[in-house]
Amino acid sequence: MSVRHISTGSPFEARIGYSRAVVADGLVHVAGTTGYDYATMTMPEHVTDQCRNALATIGQALAEAGSGLDDVVRVRYILPDRADWEPCWPILSECFARALPAATVFFADLQNPEMKIEIEVTARVR
Repeated sequence: MSVRHISTGSPFEARIGYSRAVVADGLVHVAGTTGYDYATMTMPEHVTDQCRNALATIGQALAEAGSGLDDVVRVRYILPDRADWEPCWPILSECFARALPAATVFFADLQNPEMKIEIEVTARVR
């Protein structure tokens, strides 16, 4: 079995010791991803902007792995504030309209107070 690790260059990956994604056994496991713009290391204030950034980062990791958002089979959402969940629905339903993955939402604190959503996915490799 071969395993491939994918990094986005996030400083958190190096400091904490994890990969953005791991490709193994025909699946891509993407780590919990928050809404940072990793090019500028800035975090938007609004949850919907963070949601879009997280999905873009996930999409890039999936593409590097030979997969894509349409190949996602499982998604987990973590938000500190329940009120931020519903504003993300239109973005998520558009993003996963084709894949229709199994999904779970959790409400819990995230690593930093400015983080409003974290998204983790598992996808098939094409």
